[in-house]
Amino acid sequence: MGSSSPLQPIGPLRDGDPRQCGPYTVLARLRESASAVRYLARGGDGTPVVITAPRASLAELPAFRRRFAAEARTAERLAGGWVPEPLEVSVGGPLPWTVTPYVPALTLGEAVALAGPLPARAVRVLGAGLAETLARVHATGAVLHGLAPGTVLLAADGPRLTAFGALGAAEAAQARAGGQLSVRLGYLTPEQAAGHEPGPPSDVFVLGLLLAYAATGTPPLADADAIADAEPALGAVPEDLRPLIARCLAKAPEDRPGAGEAAAALALEGASALARGGWLPDPLIEALDAQAARVAALPAPDDEDTDGRTVRVGRQARRGTAADTAAPGPAVPRPSAAAAPVPPPLPLPPAPQAPAPVPALLPVPAPALPAPAPVLALPAAAGVSAPSAPSAGSAPSAGSPGRGAGPSRRGLLTGLAAGVTGAVLGGGGVLAFASGDAEPPRTDARPAARPRPAVPGVPPRPRWAHEHPATARSTLHAAVWRDRALVLTTDAHTTAVDLATGRRLWQAAGAPSAHRALPLADGRLLVAGTDRFRPVSGSDGTVGRPLPYPDGVRLSSVAGSSGTVVWFTGTAASRTYLFAYDTARAEELWRIQVPNGRAPHTPVHEVLALRPDMLVVRQDPASLTAAQVKAAKGLAVFHAHDRATGARRWFRPFGAARPGGAVSGDESGRLYTAAGTGLYAFDTGTRRPLWQLPGTAAFGRARVAGGTLFVADRDQNVHAVDAATGRARWRRGTEAAAGGDVPEVTVGAGGRTLFAADGAQVTAFGAGDGRRLWKFQDAGVRAPGGGDSSAAYSVSVAGAAGVVVRRGRMFYGLPVE
Repeated sequence: MGSSSPLQPIGPLRDGDPRQCGPYTVLARLRESASAVRYLARGGDGTPVVITAPRASLAELPAFRRRFAAEARTAERLAGGWVPEPLEVSVGGPLPWTVTPYVPALTLGEAVALAGPLPARAVRVLGAGLAETLARVHATGAVLHGLAPGTVLLAADGPRLTAFGALGAAEAAQARAGGQLSVRLGYLTPEQAAGHEPGPPSDVFVLGLLLAYAATGTPPLADADAIADAEPALGAVPEDLRPLIARCLAKAPEDRPGAGEAAAALALEGASALARGGWLPDPLIEALDAQAARVAALPAPDDEDTDGRTVRVGRQARRGTAADTAAPGPAVPRPSAAAAPVPPPLPLPPAPQAPAPVPALLPVPAPALPAPAPVLALPAAAGVSAPSAPSAGSAPSAGSPGRGAGPSRRGLLTGLAAGVTGAVLGGGGVLAFASGDAEPPRTDARPAARPRPAVPGVPPRPRWAHEHPATARSTLHAAVWRDRALVLTTDAHTTAVDLATGRRLWQAAGAPSAHRALPLADGRLLVAGTDRFRPVSGSDGTVGRPLPYPDGVRLSSVAGSSGTVVWFTGTAASRTYLFAYDTARAEELWRIQVPNGRAPHTPVHEVLALRPDMLVVRQDPASLTAAQVKAAKGLAVFHAHDRATGARRWFRPFGAARPGGAVSGDESGRLYTAAGTGLYAFDTGTRRPLWQLPGTAAFGRARVAGGTLFVADRDQNVHAVDAATGRARWRRGTEAAAGGDVPEVTVGAGGRTLFAADGAQVTAFGAGDGRRLWKFQDAGVRAPGGGDSSAAYSVSVAGAAGVVVRRGRMFYGLPVE
């Protein structure tokens, strides 16, 4: 790229820049922010990467290092989808740094400066990708604070987010006396202006600011007064985007959409699918190609700095002069007293006709600035102390406001926010986040130890991922054996996958099945074929002596099991029966004839509730004959059979439950049926109604654990009620788009976590109080540029091994409970 190129963000290394970070050779400066510099580098195999390291003026500040490490951990936990996965993180050396893969990309600010406002489709892809990431963070009420024109990248296959907290998105960052760190963001939200603590809706407000800026090239609100009082200027926003962006910019947080709702409104099929085939205008594609070509042509720099020393960080040795070796010091030379602690930013690309800087979302007047509000101080010791003036001789960082005589309205607004959040900014707007630095005083400059708890709102990283190969008939069923193995049955074989590692333990070609394997009380697995049961050793996959079905019966479906007894539907001599079979004694206990069903379907029965003396079953709606439907007057009919003999005790409908409605039971013998927009509980012993739960949309199948019934509805709400009385305990939303599949609920082995799985995500809740814990989305299937899956998610409980999340043929082991 020559000097006439419209985009030249890549610059040479400067004095004091690292030349080596671990195994990575630093080549050039890519771009810089108020707190950090991003470098282009190459690994040992020549692959280009991006290294993020702090500015020299901040690198040894304990408060900065703790914040840098915390945001690096957040990036690790969020990795996948539109968040680049860190290749390496080093926070313990003289200079902390992180490494991510290099992808040709422009910041949103660079893109708008180069090509003007983005087309409507590009704005949709951008917004959907960012909202999908925010939805993962907001599950527990956590706030990201990472959106800004300079932290959002536009790549050929979709957007990328590169900041994971207020430090990464800061418009200004400055070391202050007493070991404090002051940071300033480029925006203010109405709730912060009113003195309230920010929450997830604050991120949605900033998302609205970004989308309006992307669509028009200018911020929709001019200053702090406009943020607090004025309506956003959205006249230039495309008409189909205007209503959603207006909702995101609502003054009241409760009037803004959730991040998941915004993602669905922008791209119901997902950002990845909408971006397929290209989403950026030609000038930006050309700029990306030019950037990639320049990166590929970067030569390795000379190892020598201008002062004759090589700056190396991490695992590589440090070479220096004799004086250097005689007096060891930090690997990164400190700037001279005359040098400004924050170097000037790299020039941004010019607009089509004239150069234009990237604006802050809340613009800062130029050239003079109003008196600054107090600045957030991230202390070296516990608590948040009042800001103090810079020490003599210290220079403000780039973008830092000068000092004025009196407070402006902005100062008053940010001062109010300080009292509530402990986090305030001046000049460009308010920084509002829980500092995370309120810890016991520290006497050294080392970063805080890496904590073990998960980042709030972020799912645990899967221990493993397993993609099962397709077979001729594409059948695949999953079961968990003794919290040690995931057992997968197909029409070709049965396979066991280690729940700890995701590696295949064994595969039994002699045990194909179109049904889920049944774990038996004696430690074996029972695999049902069309003509016999096959016992399989769960530990090594050895197939035992087959157990033929009686009298040539052909099994059509497994209805349920308890202990060594299996109930199944089978056909013999053109008749259909419900069987009870004892696998320990290899003998039939009883059979009772049931209707043959509507051709070509063979009836499928399911055991819904078990009592000590009887079982309650229901026939699947697809096999019901016209005569059965007419006799039942369109209602679902349930059958009770004696457990010892199979004799029919009774058959009857319950309430207004329909044949295809969601029904479940529990070990107490209660039956829970969904009808209309209500959920109804019945006692199968007395056949009397117990209670009803009114709702606003159809309910799904309920699960009972520890005396609490959990159920979800089509509006994506999850309910917890007392299973005996129906008294409500809590209700929460998943934030998925309403009207889709009813989430399937599963309770973790320890009873502490509830999982709601649907076609878009898995949402985890605290079972006791309904707190949203995190959301999991399949980055492996919906990776940028990759194929999409229409399969819904499901969750299997794996005891001490956690849970297994399934989507189609992909399985993920999550360390939960």
